[in-house]
Amino acid sequence: MHASQLPQAPWPAAYPDGYAVVDVETTGLGRDDRIVSAAVYRLDAQGEVQDHWYSPVNPQRDPGPVWIHGLTSEMLADAPLFPEIAGQLAERLAGRVLVAHNAVFDWSMLSREYARARTAAPVEQRLCTIVLSKELALPLPNHRLESLAAHYGVVQQRAHHALDDARVLAEAFRPSLHLAAAAGLRLPLHACRPLTEWVDGPSTRSAERNGVSYRPTSWRPARKRPACPYPNPGRLAPDGPLVQGMRVAFSGDTGIDRELLEDRATDAGLHVATSLSRLTSLLVTNDPDSPSTKATKARQFGTPVMDEHRFAELLKAVSPAQGVHG
Repeated sequence: MHASQLPQAPWPAAYPDGYAVVDVETTGLGRDDRIVSAAVYRLDAQGEVQDHWYSPVNPQRDPGPVWIHGLTSEMLADAPLFPEIAGQLAERLAGRVLVAHNAVFDWSMLSREYARARTAAPVEQRLCTIVLSKELALPLPNHRLESLAAHYGVVQQRAHHALDDARVLAEAFRPSLHLAAAAGLRLPLHACRPLTEWVDGPSTRSAERNGVSYRPTSWRPARKRPACPYPNPGRLAPDGPLVQGMRVAFSGDTGIDRELLEDRATDAGLHVATSLSRLTSLLVTNDPDSPSTKATKARQFGTPVMDEHRFAELLKAVSPAQGVHG
């Protein structure tokens, strides 16, 4: 029998009913940064495009790296504010898995904007196409969107324009989805937990013009935390307290904004680690079985793992470092 005549494997019943392929362009990479444009391609269960939507967004501040996204203050002056498009965007996200390239970033930006608008995005799960590409072992030179697009012969027309990036990703996601289905691969879906609290940073509140927050800087690197003044006492003991100086790594979605949670850890005298090593005292994650680098290393090294809720409880009574009193 010819290969084309072989019966095709049935579509996995556990796969989602639909997807929302998302791209957002932003004023920067920090938790106080804002969305300047957003686009969504809605796909059906097997990745076929149903419709698409795009809107610029007035960030109420300097638009940041104009040389990347191409949106100037003048171009965004008459654009709607995020709360004015939140409902339209929510309609396109509802009941679907959010798909993005580096989905943690797009989800975190969206969840912060919805939190500022005193509401929540109707998203329960996300799928990162970088993670999916790794699980499919695609022969990519790197995990940039343009490399994934080139692998499938998808032509980019306007890189870093939200609508075109979302189109490119939708066209590249479809064949990846079909490869995963044919292999019976379990999709790398991760829970999306909306923010439960939000505060704008002081740098945003300190400069207001006519009631509109505005930060004059156009671009800045990620905030660098001060060095932890306490020595590392080692790993968290079973049922033991947190001790000042412990190295804590975070991975995955958190109900409390990640940077707020890291701020609390720093204020308590813990060392917030950006990576996980044999010296890490514990990993905080709500998804310990995820294929993330940190979770994988934690399993490899035997690093203690706990969820966000347990960590927040232990943060209430952190033991002082040895020789530190008061």
